[in-house]
Amino acid sequence: MIFHGSEGAFSGWSHRNAVLLAAHGFLAFPFGYSSGGNAWNAGNIEEVPLDRSVDALAALRAFEFANEKLALYGVSRGAEHALLLTSLMARDGLAGLPDAVAAHSPPDVICGAFDARRYRDSGDPGWVSWDPAKRAWSWRGSSANLLPTSPIEIERFDGPLFLSHGTADRAWSADMTKRLTARLRSHGRDPEVHYYEGQDHIPGSAAENEHHDHLVSFLKRHLC
Repeated sequence: MIFHGSEGAFSGWSHRNAVLLAAHGFLAFPFGYSSGGNAWNAGNIEEVPLDRSVDALAALRAFEFANEKLALYGVSRGAEHALLLTSLMARDGLAGLPDAVAAHSPPDVICGAFDARRYRDSGDPGWVSWDPAKRAWSWRGSSANLLPTSPIEIERFDGPLFLSHGTADRAWSADMTKRLTARLRSHGRDPEVHYYEGQDHIPGSAAENEHHDHLVSFLKRHLC
């Protein structure tokens, strides 16, 4: 199951990623979770009910053409989604945990809500600062315990974990993946980690090919 980033469900990026994985024999489902939006506007990521993602995960497992193993893959906000969802399911002892998780350009903490209608680059006259009072996610009907800057406790998950990041990421620093990796290893976990030297939030063509080689290899090892 593939989670898109702040580009929204209608941008086509997660569908493109699904096609790439399908070409390697995977049943890939791009799950749209952003609220509102269309092909021209990303919509928002605010109070997104992660319980709905649990239901989607269960539905995908029950799909007649799926096999018994399932992974989550997310990029940017989608990486946050994948890591946070997995950590909450593990914390609460829910059945149906993913068998593997892959996250590219992830944060190590919960981030605030995102509204594409308000987004501007810094320096733009319409730029406004991030509002920490607005929550991106909810769990079991509440966002009270999903405060921005709270650590994502992915160390609760004892399954295979793939992390990757461009070292020149100007959106979310690669230091976040380094912190995630250090915390995981301090808890006895052994994530597979890849850094793409000189690459930004989204890798260039050659680095993206390298990334997909690593990703497909990881998924084949743990799902096939």
